[in-house]
Amino acid sequence: MRKYSKVILASLVVIILTVVIVRYVGSLHIPMLDPKGIVALKERNLMAFTLLFGFFVMIPVFGMTIAIAWRYREGNTKARYTPNAGTNRIAETVWWGIPIVIILILSIVTWVSTKDIDPFKPLDPHAKSMTIKVVALNWKWLFIYPDAGNIATVNYVQFPVNTPVTFELTADAPMNSFWIPQLGGQLYAMPGMITKLNLNATEVGEYKGSSANISGAGFAGMKFIAKASSQHDFDTWVAKTQKAPQQLDHATYAELAKDSTNNPVASYGTTSSDLYDTIVMKYMMPTTSATKSTTDTKAAQMDHMHMEGMDMSTMNMGTN
Repeated sequence: MRKYSKVILASLVVIILTVVIVRYVGSLHIPMLDPKGIVALKERNLMAFTLLFGFFVMIPVFGMTIAIAWRYREGNTKARYTPNAGTNRIAETVWWGIPIVIILILSIVTWVSTKDIDPFKPLDPHAKSMTIKVVALNWKWLFIYPDAGNIATVNYVQFPVNTPVTFELTADAPMNSFWIPQLGGQLYAMPGMITKLNLNATEVGEYKGSSANISGAGFAGMKFIAKASSQHDFDTWVAKTQKAPQQLDHATYAELAKDSTNNPVASYGTTSSDLYDTIVMKYMMPTTSATKSTTDTKAAQMDHMHMEGMDMSTMNMGTN
């Protein structure tokens, strides 16, 4: 009876600890587990499926570890000594075969899901979409809206809900990583390259965005607000921003690009039409007049940057 009392007590302790941990985790707001976008939902479901399916291996393994340790403890003289059990073919087949099947299933599901949430893949080719160009600076984010009169913002981005958005990412500073956890996984922003991240918010709200790549002294404050609003509210905001007195020309941008921390939100009524391309190409072409290329060459190189960005984003797609 004493033996069973110890087992019951140990089981109760495990159950109580499990309930406490589950309740504590449930009280936390973990953005990745609270998706508000199409991509984030698929990523959350993939993580949940992988974890739950993995329990088919983890629970038996840990359960058998505890059971074997308890049964063959030094004080249990009733345990049978079976030295030949290790060559049992049925047992070998079970504890090798089941994990192999599970790993194969997880591999197939992960491969298919990863291709489905390819950051370069348009979420809905037939839906009206918008493009937002993003520049990672030290230590702030610049957003340019070519579809909205070339307005620009710092550390704030707004877009209509249920509208596919293509973020074109580059950097005018060391490599960084663009991340809105409730809308989708992170993607790298690199100097001299353009990577694309397609997202679509399904609920109105303000979502936290940040840098997911440690980049120096101001990294902790490199955050921004991503707001998904109704189409009417977005149009109203665009009209208001277009009236902002500040203009983002090359001289203003040179000042903005200087290192600074904890930058407040800022708006620019218009931006130089060639600013974004200039930022990308400054790391690819000399600036002397003897080596300047024609417009056609620049366009070809910009296309090449897009393709290089596609290859790099594919390599880093594990987080998206």
